[in-house]
Amino acid sequence: MKIFTSAQIKELDRYTIEHEPIPSIDLMERAAKALTRAITDVWSNTVPVVVFAGPGNNGGDALAVSRLLAEQGYQVSVYLFNISGHLAEECAANKKRLIEARRIKEFIEVTQEFDPPRLEKGMLVVDGLFGSGLNKPLAGGFASLVKYINSASAEIVSIDVPSGLMTEDNTYNVRANTIRANLTLTLQQPKLAFLFPENQMFIGQLRVLDIRLSQEGIQKIEANYTVLEESEIRAMLLGRDPFAHKGQMGHALMIAGSYGMAGAAILATRACLRTGVGKVTVHTPKKNRDILQIAVPEAVLQFDPEETIFSEAVETEDFNALGIGPGLGQSETTAIPLIAQLRRATCPVVVDADALNILASHRAWLQQLPKGIILTPHAKEFDRMEGHSADSYERLTKARHLAERIQGYVILKGRYTAICMPDGHVMFNPTGNAGMATAGSGDVLTGIITALLARGYKTEDACVVGVYLHGLAGDLAARDLGEESLIAEDIIRYLSRAFKRLKE
Repeated sequence: MKIFTSAQIKELDRYTIEHEPIPSIDLMERAAKALTRAITDVWSNTVPVVVFAGPGNNGGDALAVSRLLAEQGYQVSVYLFNISGHLAEECAANKKRLIEARRIKEFIEVTQEFDPPRLEKGMLVVDGLFGSGLNKPLAGGFASLVKYINSASAEIVSIDVPSGLMTEDNTYNVRANTIRANLTLTLQQPKLAFLFPENQMFIGQLRVLDIRLSQEGIQKIEANYTVLEESEIRAMLLGRDPFAHKGQMGHALMIAGSYGMAGAAILATRACLRTGVGKVTVHTPKKNRDILQIAVPEAVLQFDPEETIFSEAVETEDFNALGIGPGLGQSETTAIPLIAQLRRATCPVVVDADALNILASHRAWLQQLPKGIILTPHAKEFDRMEGHSADSYERLTKARHLAERIQGYVILKGRYTAICMPDGHVMFNPTGNAGMATAGSGDVLTGIITALLARGYKTEDACVVGVYLHGLAGDLAARDLGEESLIAEDIIRYLSRAFKRLKE
């Protein structure tokens, strides 16, 4: 699913109007009917409704919804804000229709002074002030109105986008001047800002309403951002030859686990094996011998010369993929062999955890990374590498630029993990849940992606399939076990079910 910018949303509207073809006022009526159905699904006509409409197309939607709600017996009071004395064409047309219908309880057009209505518990506020076209923070009277609405006990439903929230970049927005909706009814497709954690307080529950915008237009408009869909993942899966042997299913090398952190190596290795790789060799300090031999008997162990840390790069000619970083430690004695290992790797590489933290301490080394490398940071690890970000949009922008700069893949982990490609494209993963916010979850992802690379997946496909599988396994585990009790080992145990679901 593509995620469009505000400018592209307007372009898609125009394309639909021109190529369906359909008059713009009729397209607005189509959207209003979808919005009205969604509202009546939740609130009965015994709930008093107060509608705040702005002067643009979002206000036009709100006026049309007001009329349709009134036709279904709702008691609707409408406040249309026309401070500048100019309404958008469709907004003006819907104002005329609303007045002529004579069904609403009250209509007030605000041109100067505004005496706000009482908003009480048991009432519904429909926010139609500003939609996806907003490009600067609200100020003055509109900021005061938003604060007044937020302070009330009434429930709030926002049309398309909560007023005050911009569809992409809210880095310099004024958060206090943004509607905090209980329900956001967005049109056709989610907006980029909806995928960021700091904006969830404004969105509330999200519903995406299909208003039948042109599918041809959606296909033609290029988007920098997309959300993964299960059908895409199914198409990427590689089969297993009935006559395959382990030598044909890939040999992965995992460099992980300083002394005391063997658990990270175990989790990454088990995940690698559960993802179908033929063979895994674990390079680890000598003191991890017993625990790894017992915990992962299927793995081949290769011991570092040092007792407790990774100290010496190894040859990779015999391996199909390398995963490095889980539990590695951040000793300076480990730093030099790490960059040597990355520079001399002859197979695809996944870098995680302490390996990322070492790179953050030696940022000049980022320019020495091999093309096609995969970095898998969470937000804090990424900020250590690229500096503090004010919000998720700024961090995502930096991640995109880093992927382009190193010509590699940056997997920025989170609720909607962002896979940043070397060409600047970003794919968001919809699977996963809050129960996966647990120690070792990232080590499991490293093992999964490393296994897919070793099995012969293209680098991009390994990233995409790996992230989706990881989240899907977590979702299936949470369904059975609950989010609170989920641990990293459960994600590994449910990988088999995730594969079965995708293949069925």
